[in-house]
Amino acid sequence: MKKSKFEYIWLDGYTPEPSLRGKTKIISLKGAEYLNNNIPSLEELPEWSFDGSSTQQAEGSFSDCLLKPVRIYPNPLDADGFLVFCEVYNPDGKPHPTNLRHLLPDTNDLWIGFEQEYVLMKNGKPLGFPESNEPRPQGPYYCAVGNDNVQGRDLVEEHLDLCLQAGLDITGINAEVMLGQWEFQVFAKNAKQAADDCWIARYLLLRLTEIYDVEMTLHPKPIKGDWNGSGMHTNFSNEAMRKGGNQDLFEKICEKFAELHDEHIKVYGSANELRLTGKHETQNIKLFSYGKSDRGASIRIPPNTISLGWKGYLEDRRPASNANPYRIALRILETLNFCTD
Repeated sequence: MKKSKFEYIWLDGYTPEPSLRGKTKIISLKGAEYLNNNIPSLEELPEWSFDGSSTQQAEGSFSDCLLKPVRIYPNPLDADGFLVFCEVYNPDGKPHPTNLRHLLPDTNDLWIGFEQEYVLMKNGKPLGFPESNEPRPQGPYYCAVGNDNVQGRDLVEEHLDLCLQAGLDITGINAEVMLGQWEFQVFAKNAKQAADDCWIARYLLLRLTEIYDVEMTLHPKPIKGDWNGSGMHTNFSNEAMRKGGNQDLFEKICEKFAELHDEHIKVYGSANELRLTGKHETQNIKLFSYGKSDRGASIRIPPNTISLGWKGYLEDRRPASNANPYRIALRILETLNFCTD
């Protein structure tokens, strides 16, 4: 019997956006029960309970909630351990109201890529910001190199390595427009997997901040003034978009997104109005627009989509950095269904 550490991870009931939680269970499994790459089967992992009254998911008088393992990753922070992403269930076996993941179909039709922006902070300011004033105006920091232009690269590069070791479908990183601001991208040909990987990447990033003694914020406008906010631009396509070759289809989709703009904004992250002002590469939160290569639009039509004969994807630039990936994917899927039914 092999004893291993399994870090059970779940989303709590805090609003307007959930936080990540985790606790570690020691499990003994037979070596034969391990699959390829020495990763146990999900079926071999037990459900586990937790105190929902401490996570805004239950009352103290009836506080037990259940963790049901749904995805497992090798733990890059512990060579002998695993990260176990879980859905939350009530004691009667029904999905907890905070469990949005179970609502998202496990389909390979919707492909999604999340561009997760975030800001590394120290003592209430982004890394690299002077104590008594602000640094040079934004401009030299995007995809930059050099100590004057970039802060936190060691942490960011280590985070990328951890994500790769965990088997996440992470596709890249870059320094962003504001000093101390960074981005990573995850993509999967399955919306549920893309959202799972995004949450685990966030989890690993938060774990690293404990080691580096810094903070990470997903607030969409952590610094007021003439600075870009943080978003989570979401690139998406379904089979009709990837194979159709039809400009009318893309315009029909954009028009449907315009019609349902308010419904999208409701689930695209709190305090998003501070970011979506019509400035700093955004459209105003009260307006909707789409355009070719337009980073000031709500929906950007990438040049590759057009050059490939209107086959490809669209970029929704409205989601905030703190938005719940499951909510985004569910809303996009529902809107696309209106266009292809």
